[in-house]
Amino acid sequence: MTITLELSQELEQELSVEAEKINLSLSEYILHLITVREVLNNPPKTGAQLVNYWQKEGLINSRPDINDSQEYARQIRYSAEHRQHL
Repeated sequence: MTITLELSQELEQELSVEAEKINLSLSEYILHLITVREVLNNPPKTGAQLVNYWQKEGLINSRPDINDSQEYARQIRYSAEHRQHL
């Protein structure tokens, strides 16, 4: 389905900037906003609901390069604790 929207120049610019920040085209970003409205209006209330949402969105197992999540978290923590401050 194709829908044509008349947006104010200011709103178009605002949405374009937001879309660019996450590397989406304006139309992809608007579609994304429409699809997440359910979660924004009715956010997950339990851990199980949150995990179900993450699974539905493809976030779980989205990093096949990480074999041991606990070890990966330790490495990130260590790097953060030992970074050089300029």
